[in-house]
Amino acid sequence: MGHRLFRAALAAGGLLAVAGATLVGCDTTPPAPTDPQAALVAKGRRLFFEETFGGNGRTCGTCHPAENNLTIDARFIATLPPTDPLFVAEFVPALARNFENPRLMREFGLIQENLDGFDDLANRFVMRGVPHTLGLRLSIASPQGPRTGWSGDGAPGDGSLRSFATGAVIQHFTKTLERVAGVDFRLPTPDELDALEAFQLSLGRQQELRLPLPLKGTVATRGQAIFLDNRLGKCNFCHENAGANANFGAGSIGNQNFDTGVENLPDHPARLTGQKVPADDGLGIPGDKTFNTPPLVEAADTPPFFHNNAVATIEAAVAFYNGDSFNNSPAGRVLAGATGSGIKLDATQVQAVASFLRVINALENIRQATELLQTARKAGGGREPGSPLRQAIAETGQAARVLVEADLHPAAVAHLERARAAARRALHGWVARDKRLDDAVAALAAARGELVQ
Repeated sequence: MGHRLFRAALAAGGLLAVAGATLVGCDTTPPAPTDPQAALVAKGRRLFFEETFGGNGRTCGTCHPAENNLTIDARFIATLPPTDPLFVAEFVPALARNFENPRLMREFGLIQENLDGFDDLANRFVMRGVPHTLGLRLSIASPQGPRTGWSGDGAPGDGSLRSFATGAVIQHFTKTLERVAGVDFRLPTPDELDALEAFQLSLGRQQELRLPLPLKGTVATRGQAIFLDNRLGKCNFCHENAGANANFGAGSIGNQNFDTGVENLPDHPARLTGQKVPADDGLGIPGDKTFNTPPLVEAADTPPFFHNNAVATIEAAVAFYNGDSFNNSPAGRVLAGATGSGIKLDATQVQAVASFLRVINALENIRQATELLQTARKAGGGREPGSPLRQAIAETGQAARVLVEADLHPAAVAHLERARAAARRALHGWVARDKRLDDAVAALAAARGELVQ
């Protein structure tokens, strides 16, 4: 959603709302933190995970569930009950048309967005995937202002992350397509906006990687070298240190928008269905066909890829940059002019870069799981949905999965499975709970030792 959404909502008579939301089924009631910032983050978590703002039952967590890396995909969607608020277009008559496309949601994880306003709902919309909200502290700043959402203009008003939730409530939480504040949803308070922003900024990494890492895997090590080679992979130009910020050789210039030609891909999966999928013109009104740069550290376990969920695997996402759609795009032509050629990686090189991205994703999963287990050991409890212990188990499983999918580091996978088993035993029994949590942390450390020096 862009600044355009702010104007459209005003034109439609709807006041702006703050988007708070909840992670599905999250029921955490720890003692109130004494640190003011910790208390603000905790409040934001409750809003993100529990608050519907008087709307159709959705929360932020409806589309950004904690148990699925704060995003949704077809595999996760298939596990939800038919009464889940994600599916309101299927059981709320007032939202049955022009609110969502249930088929494209269930098959491809696509959400309907009215980026250019609400005055022609049947024709003026785009279908986009749900970006994860990890590492936002590191990925939204640019000299041109905040970069939020897939096209970099996802927040109304001042464009800040604080305002992002406003557009989300108007677009996704409404009871009817009239979208009238105070009737179809309530407006969050400024204090709630502050809390939501603080919570979102607390998610995921709080600092960038520093590449190159001393990786142990042969293929991933080669992939890292290709990634950093400005004459071969050329990835680091736009994804410095595998993050979301660009560096064209004179230092970081923050997050940037690019027209990479993703909209020109042939055989776009959603369009193959015959459903109406208008072209997405990206940033602005009219759009300039550019889209925001996402971070890559968290990419491998948050498929599908690109703003339109065009490809399903990290390998296919890397391979995209070898094709005509990218190399003939404005971004591809600029890159070729600056470096002497487009990107031309062979299959083994694509596999190597993807393996590198899988390994750094697993390392991030391990980092997060370790912190969550340590939190669980200090806090006690942990059986409730959304608890640190349950999230640690999920992170550990995701680390194993991104490695197994490409037959990487079987010894690390074995340690990860032991860590998950120990954490599950701690979850389901109080006997020797702390010992089991310590065992899980030790197994995670052993897994990390298999991946990096």
